Amino acid sequence: MSLPPIATRKLGRAKVSVSELGLGTAPLGDLFDRLDDDEAAAIVRAAWDGGARYFDTSPWYERGQSEHRLGRALYRKPRGDFILSTKVGRVLRRPLKEGPIKDQWVGGLEFETVFDYGYDGVMRSFEDSLQRLGISSIDLLLVHDLDIWIHKNPARLEAYFHQLIAGGWRALMELRDSGAIRGVGAGLNATRIIPKFLDLFDIDFFLLAMRYTLLEQEVLDEEFPRCAERGVGIVIGGVYNSGILATGAVAGAMYNYEPAGPAVLDRVAKIEAVCKRWNVPLAAAALQFPLGHPIVASVIPGAISTKQVGQNLTAFGHRIPADFWAELKHARLLREDAPTPG
Repeated sequence: MSLPPIATRKLGRAKVSVSELGLGTAPLGDLFDRLDDDEAAAIVRAAWDGGARYFDTSPWYERGQSEHRLGRALYRKPRGDFILSTKVGRVLRRPLKEGPIKDQWVGGLEFETVFDYGYDGVMRSFEDSLQRLGISSIDLLLVHDLDIWIHKNPARLEAYFHQLIAGGWRALMELRDSGAIRGVGAGLNATRIIPKFLDLFDIDFFLLAMRYTLLEQEVLDEEFPRCAERGVGIVIGGVYNSGILATGAVAGAMYNYEPAGPAVLDRVAKIEAVCKRWNVPLAAAALQFPLGHPIVASVIPGAISTKQVGQNLTAFGHRIPADFWAELKHARLLREDAPTPG
């Protein structure tokens, strides 16, 4: 039995409203564990039955597999009942060399990925995504991973920015202006690139992974105020900082895709102590915190099982008293100027 849809918020300057809790689908791309198709479909169904109506994917996630799986799970749903976003910046091609493809995915389809932020690359990526999804419309397109976290080399990053300036952004504006899509964003892992996007482009929103959480709030200094001035919205991915804000300060806890160091473990343990006093699960605090900021429209945790989807739904619905947030601030475990829910 499905629950009523989760409340929605308008997403920045895009012509859509998204559910406050959505589903990120990188795990459907066999990021950490292999999933079979039935389990992937069950994850999407569990999120839908829990009221989530915003779903985000990418060609990069398992080299096309996430889009295939998400599309198969959604294509019979009434198209007006959900918001779908995917990304551009990589195109998939047949492998030019024999042998297994080596990248971060545990599984994946046998395609190579090629970075392409130019006009033709963006248009090809958009059309290919429609085919993989099996759904004839996409609501939101995001420029994916155009940051130093992914490209490492500043000169390489600048070259790809020039590709986007010279042609890729024109393609995105043509798609938006024609009504083929309803908003354009950028999906980023690093924060300091946001001002550059704001200076160069007429952007609607950002999807920011791991950088506005219970552990990280530096975006309150410059990035979020500038977004607010422009009416640019935010979607938060990686709300658990890749694990530790769900598991707590346990041995082997992961922080931003690496084992958590002593300082992070200590800080999380102190946050957990406050959670215990207020009977607030750590995951609930982590999931709900970003939504306290007025420009944040949605949080989109991923899941590798229906059990995790259920845990996210429970955490999202847990009532958290205002005094809990006040104690975190008093203990200097949360920035004083961080807006909090309620």
